[in-house]
Amino acid sequence: MLELEVGRRLRELGVTLAVAESCTGGLLSMRITEVPGASDYFLGGIVSYANSAKEQLLGVPKEVLVEHGAVSPECARAMARGVRSAFGADYALAITGIAGPGGGTPEKPVGLVYIALATPDGEVEVRQHRFAGSRQGVRWSATEAALSLLLSRLPGA
Repeated sequence: MLELEVGRRLRELGVTLAVAESCTGGLLSMRITEVPGASDYFLGGIVSYANSAKEQLLGVPKEVLVEHGAVSPECARAMARGVRSAFGADYALAITGIAGPGGGTPEKPVGLVYIALATPDGEVEVRQHRFAGSRQGVRWSATEAALSLLLSRLPGA
């Protein structure tokens, strides 16, 4: 399970993690905290489902939401920066997307997910994914992709 390996590496490195979730609704935080001792490295998470929560809790600029939408690389980047700052974490993950079954458009179909990783050097990497399957499948796949991205970017990976 990825959350076990991520936890082991974070603990070994002595670094911390915070997360910002939208379409996964807390699933990423749940997976991380399933690991005994996760409080050694996991500082917390913010489930910012509404745009107002993204603005108020994560500092996502209103202009980003108006011009690009909540499901965009720009929003994911701002969410990752915001949650890293809010918790004072070394690393931060952010997930925003459309889990379905409704809510998709031709430009932003169901299964479109953006995942961002903010690192200690201030860089933010954003990845776009298109997951197929049920709502639960899209949500699970998004958490898998987020944990994989973090694991691949940790020193010594």
